[in-house]
Amino acid sequence: MKASAQLAETVGQAPACQAIGIPRASFYRWRNPNQAAAPHPRPQPARALKAPERQAVLETLHSPRFVDQAPAEVYARLLDEGVYLCSIRSMYRILEDEVEVKERRDQLRHPPYRKPELLATGPNQVWSWDITKLLGPVKWTYYYLYVILDIFSRLVVGWMLALREAARLAQRLIRETCRKENVAENQLTIHSDRGPAMTSQLVVHLLADLGLTRSLSRPHVSNDNPFSESQFKTLKYQPSFPDRFESFAAALAFCRQFFPWYNHHHYHSGLGLLTPAMVHYGTTAVIQARRQEILTRAYERHPERFVRNPPAPPAIPREVWINPPKQSFKTDVFRA
Repeated sequence: MKASAQLAETVGQAPACQAIGIPRASFYRWRNPNQAAAPHPRPQPARALKAPERQAVLETLHSPRFVDQAPAEVYARLLDEGVYLCSIRSMYRILEDEVEVKERRDQLRHPPYRKPELLATGPNQVWSWDITKLLGPVKWTYYYLYVILDIFSRLVVGWMLALREAARLAQRLIRETCRKENVAENQLTIHSDRGPAMTSQLVVHLLADLGLTRSLSRPHVSNDNPFSESQFKTLKYQPSFPDRFESFAAALAFCRQFFPWYNHHHYHSGLGLLTPAMVHYGTTAVIQARRQEILTRAYERHPERFVRNPPAPPAIPREVWINPPKQSFKTDVFRA
C-alpha cells in the first residue's frame, strides 16, 4: 500500500493501483481507515416470528411426539389437529439457528485425498499402469489385460493378458518390466488407480524392494490416471477390435499385433506426431530435422501457400504432467 501511495503522487491513484494490481477500493480504505462504513445489522422483517413464537415452535419440535419427526411431518400433523405455528421453511430456519439440522443417516464420509501431481521430463521417470477387461466368447467371461505405459513417451513398456486379476501376476509383470528397462533404484514413480491388485501388499512390498515410488489416484476420480485410460481407448477403438473374443488365444493374438503397432507405427498427436518408440529411444532429433528439411523445400517451392509462417513440424513436449500445479503454465507442456 505504501508503494502505491508513493506511485500515486506521480502518476495518479487509478494508474498506480492498476500498475501494482490492487483494487482502488482497498487503497482508499487503507488511506482513510476511519471513514470506512461500519456494517449495519440486518433489520428484522415485520412479518418475522416474535421471540415467544419462535420459542413455541422450538418447544413443539422438541416435544416427545415430534422429536424424531421431520418438519414436514410435524407441519402436516399439526394442520390435521387444527394448529398452525409457521411454515415448514420457518421450522427449518429455527432449527438451523439452533444448529439442529444435520444428516441423520450413517453415511460413509471419505477423508480428503491429496491430488497426485507427477512430472516426467524423460522416459522411465513416471509409469502408469492399469488393468482392463476384454469380453470373452460368452456373457460374464473376461480376459484381463495388464498394461504399463511410460507417460512421457507413451510407450507400452510391459503388458500381459491373463484369465484373472491377481496381485501376484501384477507383481511379476512389474518386476520383469523394470528388469527389461534397466530401472535403477529411486529412478521411477509408478502410478495407478486403487484397484485390488494395485493396493495389494504384494505390489506394495515389491515397489519398496525395487526402490520405486508408488502413486495412487484419488478414489472415484477417473481423470487422475488419464494416460492409461487414453491408451485403452486407442486399443478398443481399433477397427479390428471385436465385440467379443472367441477365445483366449484370439485375444492374445490381437494384443501381439496391436502393441508393436502402437509402439512403433502409431503417430501420436500428443508427441508431435511421432511414435512412442521414437520418443522413448531418443531418435526424435534426427526425425525432426528430416521433417524440417522436407517442409523447407515445400515452402521454397510455394511460399504463397503458407500464409502466416514457414512450416515447421509439431513441437515435442518437454514436460508431461499428471495434474499439473495451477501456477505451471507453458505452451509446450502437455497436460492431462
